Amino acid sequence: MDIKLINIGFGNIVAANRIVSIISPESAPIKRIVQEAREKGKLIDATYGRRTRAVIVADSGHIVLSAVQPETVANRLGGKDAAKDAAEY
Repeated sequence: MDIKLINIGFGNIVAANRIVSIISPESAPIKRIVQEAREKGKLIDATYGRRTRAVIVADSGHIVLSAVQPETVANRLGGKDAAKDAAEY
């Protein structure tokens, strides 16, 4: 089984096959999802204190916060930024 890993910024990596969605954090419903995950202990903050730009929902119910734009994460997921990802590892 081949596991594809996606760089979500600052050397943080998630398994691509576990990602359900990549969402912008601006709307109230998404802010509510993030708060509920925080209360349940299912929030992973990978922003290093920077502004949250993408909310990644995993199939396990975990919510991952990233300081990278959702489009960038999606491009990396699709392999369009493969060379850049390889350079960052």
